[in-house]
Amino acid sequence: MEHQHPFVPYEPERYAPEEMVRRGEEFHRLVDRRRSVRQFSPEPVPYRCVELAVRAANTAPSGAHQQPWKFVAIGDAQTKRRVREAAEVEERQNYEGGRLPPEWRAALEPMETSSDKGYLEVAPWLVVCFAEKYGLTPEGEKVRHYYVNESVGIACGLFITALHVMGLSTLTHTPNPMAFLSEICRRPPNERPYILFPVGYAAEGSEVPDLARKPLQETLIPMSVNLGLS
Repeated sequence: MEHQHPFVPYEPERYAPEEMVRRGEEFHRLVDRRRSVRQFSPEPVPYRCVELAVRAANTAPSGAHQQPWKFVAIGDAQTKRRVREAAEVEERQNYEGGRLPPEWRAALEPMETSSDKGYLEVAPWLVVCFAEKYGLTPEGEKVRHYYVNESVGIACGLFITALHVMGLSTLTHTPNPMAFLSEICRRPPNERPYILFPVGYAAEGSEVPDLARKPLQETLIPMSVNLGLS
């Protein structure tokens, strides 16, 4: 097949059906142990782990392969405190100021969350993902980006999974509004804060809500499927 643009051969690994199932089950057992954590250890985490998690995120598919994301890693105590203080200003409006509607507060009750975000100073790293609303040419001209939310969401999922594979924990923290993160991280107007990830080891004795994930029959609808291996 002739192409007008460069293409390269692609030969992904293929496995016997039994091996595919075994690998899938092993992966599920691994990721099924992942939980969002709000109790972190201050123990240092190598920056290389953050790099590797972002490298994993960079493998995500994206609209027109534009990869419309940036990750900002914050490791110094002064900046982490600024982030916590700014986040708590917004969260106090949410929790104590009545900005959260009643149905949202009810949905959050099992998590027992509050406006106290002390973990933002305890976790050794804060990683902020920014979504690029549009790109810029070297001359400053706008370049339209496609499927930004979908693309960045997939990248963040891979980032979270990579951290879990390395034995690290995180939380998808989304204070609303999040404009303060653009100022603190000195990001340009074409980027908007997407998710704030505290990254580190779960604290010794940490606890998480006793929640159950939806069973498969509630999330997978088999229209026509062969359940055999042959």
